[in-house]
Amino acid sequence: MDNTTAKVSCFARAYHFVNNTTHIFADSMAARLLGDDYDHIAESMIQGINFFLPGFEGTKEEGLRLVVDKQLSPSVLGRSVYCEEKLLDEITTGCGQYLIFASGYDTFSLRNENAAVQVFEMDLPDLMDDKKKRIDCAGLKTASEYVPCDLADESWVGKLIKKGFMTSEKSYGSLLGISYYLEKDEWTKLIRLVAGIMSAGSAICFDFPSADESKETKVNITLASGAGEQMKAQYPFAEMEVLLSECGFAVAEHLGAEDMTERYFASYNRTTPKYPMAAPVGVDYVYAVRE
Repeated sequence: MDNTTAKVSCFARAYHFVNNTTHIFADSMAARLLGDDYDHIAESMIQGINFFLPGFEGTKEEGLRLVVDKQLSPSVLGRSVYCEEKLLDEITTGCGQYLIFASGYDTFSLRNENAAVQVFEMDLPDLMDDKKKRIDCAGLKTASEYVPCDLADESWVGKLIKKGFMTSEKSYGSLLGISYYLEKDEWTKLIRLVAGIMSAGSAICFDFPSADESKETKVNITLASGAGEQMKAQYPFAEMEVLLSECGFAVAEHLGAEDMTERYFASYNRTTPKYPMAAPVGVDYVYAVRE
């Protein structure tokens, strides 16, 4: 498996950090984690400019910037900053366990300076092995507990607990970028399992494809299909709220594209007017608390 989608998400975070002084989400470790793949992905994107931007006329660098800023970065940066902002809120109220489901090339553990927060990362074994190699190659260190698993197989619960996760203690879970690739019954099953290991007052954060679709969403669906990762479901917010309630979670906050753009993109857009960005239409964000 090439882990294409995870690499492209990491590239989007890396490119944004390297090429801007004002950041929507400042991921200082993404480029180091990618290593040589940063340039490989950039070249691949340049080769695909005509797909992303039909009729584009300009330099390769200008084209790459537009591809990243208009197609790749908005959803990745928006969900990342939202999730980690909520994480910091949780930590200040006593949360000491951070669960990253389908962690991919997430770099929180490489940036985290709070030793009181125990990080558990879950993803497929081959991706976890590749991530470990990249961390070693870059001379980085992580305190994460890796839990190689397939989230479609409920055995991940036992594996997580064996790694030291305490079900009686407050925790916070990131489920970013997962709901797109699961059928509705699969997503419901996953949320029920997560609820089953979380104590009251714990919380989760995730993004999901809503009933509206933007051009960016359609392009990302095509990219995911090309990588062998089919997007499978969409949800009106009311349906997602009921699903969460039935699984034991209460929605504490729900943001759509307009809210996300105003909260997280405005400062960047003021200082970088030449390359404005907006949260994608068709993606919603939820912060929910275990009842």
